[in-house]
Amino acid sequence: MADLWDRVSTVAPAPGLGLVVATGLVALAVTAVPEVWRRARHLVTIAHEGSHGVAALLSGRRLSGIRLHSDTSGLTVSSGRSTGPGMVATAAAGYTGPALLGLGAAYLLTRGHSVGVLWALLVMLVLLLLQIRNFFGLLPVLAAGGVLVVVTRWGSLGLQQVIAYGVTWFLLLGAPRAVVELHRHRRRRTDRSSDAATLARLTWLPALGWVGVFAVVTLGCLVLGARLMLRGAG
Repeated sequence: MADLWDRVSTVAPAPGLGLVVATGLVALAVTAVPEVWRRARHLVTIAHEGSHGVAALLSGRRLSGIRLHSDTSGLTVSSGRSTGPGMVATAAAGYTGPALLGLGAAYLLTRGHSVGVLWALLVMLVLLLLQIRNFFGLLPVLAAGGVLVVVTRWGSLGLQQVIAYGVTWFLLLGAPRAVVELHRHRRRRTDRSSDAATLARLTWLPALGWVGVFAVVTLGCLVLGARLMLRGAG
């Protein structure tokens, strides 16, 4: 355990600006190229549904399970009051969660905890795995977890930094990309069961207003996270 803690708490030297920029550009390409994004979006869905689950537990609701689907959609089921602050927080956490997770990871990276970021993500995936309730949902979680196990166990410190920065950039860029997709679905009138539509039924703010809230939060996290990582480069 002492050896594991030493590995998790390792403080890495600040990476060069080139590495930070390069990983950001790769993440931007992944979110911008439709064919690549359709596959990589499963990672954002994992963070999205996991955020619903965390918010449900923190607000006193009972988490019943999480499903991830092959079309990159997902469903988190929780029980409790169908209205009130807990339900609002649970519904609002989905689109904002990946961005906030990315911002937290960016902060840790500026403190030199790139290895810690990977271990934290791995622990989150293990906890999420316990809540998966369909076979397909196991596949992306196990795949992501397997990559993190290999990188944290056998990867060099340099590789761990690259993966940590790449994942952080992807979360920060993928979150607003998902909000853009939500807005497109709204315009096509296919968002009757979306988080924004659910929040519109629960609050005085219309669905478009909630899309705006999601956009402000995710873009704000992107700007703050990018500044942290760029300023922290050596």
